[in-house]
Amino acid sequence: MLKDITLGQYFPGNSLMHRADPRVKIILTFILITTIMIAKSYTAFFMLAGLILVTIFFSKIPVGFALKGLKPIMPVIVFAALINIFTTEGTILYEFKFIHITYEGLDTAAKMSLRIVTLIAGTSLMLLTTTPLSLTDGIERLLYPLSRIRLPVHEFAMMMNIALRFIPTLLEETDKVMKAQASRGVDFETGGIIERGKSFIPVLVPLFVSALRRADELAVAMEARCYRGGKGRTRMRQLKLTKADLQITFFLAVFEFVLLYVQYVKMPV
Repeated sequence: MLKDITLGQYFPGNSLMHRADPRVKIILTFILITTIMIAKSYTAFFMLAGLILVTIFFSKIPVGFALKGLKPIMPVIVFAALINIFTTEGTILYEFKFIHITYEGLDTAAKMSLRIVTLIAGTSLMLLTTTPLSLTDGIERLLYPLSRIRLPVHEFAMMMNIALRFIPTLLEETDKVMKAQASRGVDFETGGIIERGKSFIPVLVPLFVSALRRADELAVAMEARCYRGGKGRTRMRQLKLTKADLQITFFLAVFEFVLLYVQYVKMPV
């Protein structure tokens, strides 16, 4: 299960998405998230899913790897869908004692599931094609105007970079600790929720100690390199808009226009 979490991982490549400016990718990702949240029809959701699949294909990322991050949240999606199916009132399609399945419940559950899947897949695609360092530079440049009112923009971007960078490391450390505890007889698979929760206590303690040790080592390393925050700091890589950024922006603008036209003018089911 831990190996299925792709948050914070970068998939190397030289595609159009990989070469795009991180600022452009961040802004377009927020536009995509907004579009997903306001989508109301199945046609819109299928268009969004098609856009994500096409982008994955042209980014030369294996579809299985790009969508692997959906696996850990599938139980949450199924649980939320069941809640909507059995609690939403409307036209009854099936009824047995206290169980009532309505058309509105099925419709709400399906659209909610599609919204979550496209939301996570689209966000993961941006992280898979952007290095943590580039993502940090993009966030810092976008939030630079806030530094004029004395907000610590550089420190905020640095914290996000460190958090994303250490997610894969902590997942790998968790996997090692779980295997070590399993070799000592700890059972993580059987028993009820309480029993399985108790079995994770021997994992949390060494993992917490390891995280503190890594944080201390990182702090010492940054101090040894005379890190003093963003004041007076220069950058080796300068962000510049390229032809790839214009192509991606134009394509998404056309897609947004077509999607909004189909949803609000044609009014599909």
